[in-house]
Amino acid sequence: MAKILVFQHVAYEILGTLDPLLRNAGFRIKYVNFERYPDAEPGLEGYEGLIVLGGPMNVDETRAYPFLETEVRVIKDAIRRGFPILGICLGSQLLAKALGAKVKKNPEKEIGWYDLSPTEEGKSDPLTSTFSEVEKIFQWHGDTFELPVGAVRLASSPLCRNQAFRLGENIYGFQFHLEVDEPMIERWLNVTANKEEIEALKGKIDPDVIREDTPEYIERLKNLSDTTFGGFLNLFGYNKKRHILPSR
Repeated sequence: MAKILVFQHVAYEILGTLDPLLRNAGFRIKYVNFERYPDAEPGLEGYEGLIVLGGPMNVDETRAYPFLETEVRVIKDAIRRGFPILGICLGSQLLAKALGAKVKKNPEKEIGWYDLSPTEEGKSDPLTSTFSEVEKIFQWHGDTFELPVGAVRLASSPLCRNQAFRLGENIYGFQFHLEVDEPMIERWLNVTANKEEIEALKGKIDPDVIREDTPEYIERLKNLSDTTFGGFLNLFGYNKKRHILPSR
């Protein structure tokens, strides 16, 4: 039974729809909750893959959140070992940073449902090939990553050019949230810090509009979640093809 390590940053950002896919495929899941155990020093022995979830912090806020440096170090180790790696939102930014790319403020925050399109490479990628020309995808981010050297851009949105990337055959970063369902979205909208973030935008984002949009788009998101994350789980069948980078 394969074991996968999951880095979590806040209680409300969880595996979501990824959880049953992993469990039904026979994976054993080990969470490292850095909010609860900020001094945790996880190692990769005994694991076969790594998932890094989202969170409200910036990758460079290492004074306030020293565990971010721990995560980058472990991500680099996972890259060297040739693990399948998936970074979601903050996780994609930490992955990009570990690969030497810059993370910066996006010109505009994306909170809610936004148009997203696969690139030509994304249309043929094993994970994102089921994306239509334009999809409504759930977002919650204010930062963005530059594309790591050697990486392939898989998706873009009008407000954020780098929405997804792949490096080699087994390393993926997604800025967007395929893992959410309706209860998760409602929970996020009710988190005090998230409410304050939306209020600070002075009406630019309306949480009631997000609630109204969610029933229209959530079923398609679930379908994309199943196919995309299912493709990620297929990576654990790769052995000789894993992309292994030299030590930095």
